[in-house]
Amino acid sequence: MKKLTAIIVGAGHRALLYAEYALVKPDELEIVGVAEPDSTKRAHAANVHKIPQERCFTTAEELSRVPKFADFVINGTMDKLHVPTSVPLLKAGYDILLEKPFATDKNEMRHLVKTAQKLKRRIAICHVLRYAPFYAGIKQRILAGDIGDIMNIQTTENVSYHHVAAAFIRGKWGTKKYGGSSFLMAKCCHDLDLITWLKSGIHPSRVASMGSRMFFIPEKAPVGSGMHCLTDCPKEVEAACLYSARKHYVDHNWWPFYVWDFNDKFKDQTLPSSEERIRRLSDPANPYGRCVWKTDGDIIDHQSVVIEFADGATATHNLVSGASKSERNIQIIGTKGEIRGAFESGKFTIVRMDPRPGHEHAEEVVDTNISGDFSGLSGAHGGGDARLIADFVRVMRGEQPSFSYTGIEDSVYGHITGFLADEAMAKRTEMTIPRI
Repeated sequence: MKKLTAIIVGAGHRALLYAEYALVKPDELEIVGVAEPDSTKRAHAANVHKIPQERCFTTAEELSRVPKFADFVINGTMDKLHVPTSVPLLKAGYDILLEKPFATDKNEMRHLVKTAQKLKRRIAICHVLRYAPFYAGIKQRILAGDIGDIMNIQTTENVSYHHVAAAFIRGKWGTKKYGGSSFLMAKCCHDLDLITWLKSGIHPSRVASMGSRMFFIPEKAPVGSGMHCLTDCPKEVEAACLYSARKHYVDHNWWPFYVWDFNDKFKDQTLPSSEERIRRLSDPANPYGRCVWKTDGDIIDHQSVVIEFADGATATHNLVSGASKSERNIQIIGTKGEIRGAFESGKFTIVRMDPRPGHEHAEEVVDTNISGDFSGLSGAHGGGDARLIADFVRVMRGEQPSFSYTGIEDSVYGHITGFLADEAMAKRTEMTIPRI
């Protein structure tokens, strides 16, 4: 079995998570380089993976100028950097495991796809939900013909109040200028990919969408609230606030890898004490202490998407933020039956028609195993993170990919559907989806 080597580009939470495979399966993968502008993150990745100083770089461009010394790159940079960092690495000879969304608009998408095709380089996109046993199990039953031909797919993603606050209001994806992606593409690139994957072989033909930012605006702020939870918000207002930074990041330890840039998998990191967290959140310059209704954010807080496929089938996706808990739901209606389930439960139900006397339908509950594949490998997405990196390593060794494998050419329809959905929402019209 050939041992592969990889380089981390963008040493953030996602890239470091995929790179853990090398720590758990050192006979299959070794991390031999890192490119990261933040000196602390760069040193941290180098320390964890024992990377020599001469193979530590500040940027992807700097890395691309030295002779190729690894089999592939794990690119976990921010959304708007995916294409600018990937193109020079493709030209330098690297295959890439690239975080999603892989582009921020249609032109970037086409440029990256054409570059990879021209150079005959492999790019796999990190659509980890395809690998989660929940969705992989659904796909298997569709391929087996259990519900006939798909007529309609309904998916929802409810983003919890503490998740949306940390990532899409106070955090890095709060403005499209900084994060690079719309709310739909940053959060639901997964879901649009799943919809087009489940209908694989039949391309989407039209899309329409509606949405807005109607809740996280100054007019909806609690009466008398300040600009900053721990400095100028009256105590009685802050104490009653569901979005208080104190409640989210001190009383609870929600989203520490965003708020404190913390990854508890690595022993050289220590979570700040409660006193230190209060001190940091009291700094007016700290974005995680801001009132969620009074930021400079421009990301919408809810959106609905309607898709039509070439065979006449339809799909809807609803994205809503500020839910009590995070949840993904799916219902697929076919010509012979349906599948429905909630991702977080790990269970889905197959409902089949049953016209026998005394019957109407029959139900089969499928309980998937959502545990991780590898001892010591962390991650989430219902076990999808671990399975994705394992599959990519197999593909790089020349083995047959699983049916979940998401090469860039297979990812384009989910992306173009999202880009055109945002355009349709802005123009208050429907958009035709071209064949790619």
